[in-house]
Amino acid sequence: MNVPVIEESGFKYIESGKQGGETLLLLHGLFGALSNFESIFKRFSGKYNVVIPMLPIYEMPILEVSVVGLVDFVSKFVSFKKYDKVHLLGNSLGGHIALLYAIAHPEHVASITLTGSSGLFESAFGTAFPKRGDYDYIKKKTGDTFYDPSVATKELVDEVFSIVNDRLKGLRVVMTAKSAVRHNLADKLHNIKAPTLLVWGKQDAVTPPFVGEQFHELIADSRLHFLDKCGHAPMMEKPEEFNDILEDFLKEVIEKRSFAKVEEA
Repeated sequence: MNVPVIEESGFKYIESGKQGGETLLLLHGLFGALSNFESIFKRFSGKYNVVIPMLPIYEMPILEVSVVGLVDFVSKFVSFKKYDKVHLLGNSLGGHIALLYAIAHPEHVASITLTGSSGLFESAFGTAFPKRGDYDYIKKKTGDTFYDPSVATKELVDEVFSIVNDRLKGLRVVMTAKSAVRHNLADKLHNIKAPTLLVWGKQDAVTPPFVGEQFHELIADSRLHFLDKCGHAPMMEKPEEFNDILEDFLKEVIEKRSFAKVEEA
């Protein structure tokens, strides 16, 4: 994605900078990158201030590596940027972080969009150390993330391969994955009050369709959409369909809030 990365006060992020627009904050997953959200950034930058912080999964001090540590990072980032309310969107681990942030800081959340989110059940590389030095294994596991393995480009596979072959980064991956499993949200999702959009791939092998259905049952104000021939990252594999659903949802949320303000006045 040909967008300059901003570095300030210990944060790295990209931001479309739409003045006066509502903020759409995108949170990537465990092996995620800014490029995962390229289609969303292009589609929504004209109407929203689209922001993608780089989560410090591989840089956090070992003793601070956890899902809670990443939620704290997001909290500090939102505070640093002085955002009032944000529309959170998270894929995989990013969805898990979004939910925990929304529970801790509901006053700063306008809406939540989850796609292939962890928090209830996930089956990825697992909580054991990924195979290091086995490129074909990493290529297959990365390809399994998608319905169409060709979506896993060589660039993406190379990036994952470099992460798991870095001993300290690999250790952080395992620690973060274990932390995510420990922080199951089944008994906390009733606290989510923000309108929530769930977009799931019908062929998601990491967080299967039943996970999306469980989120739908446990989050009161939620709506669920399934995309066929789609795996764990709908915003990458079915970008146009995903963005159409997201656009309608955000429009609905904003219009309802504006109507409520008129009614109060």
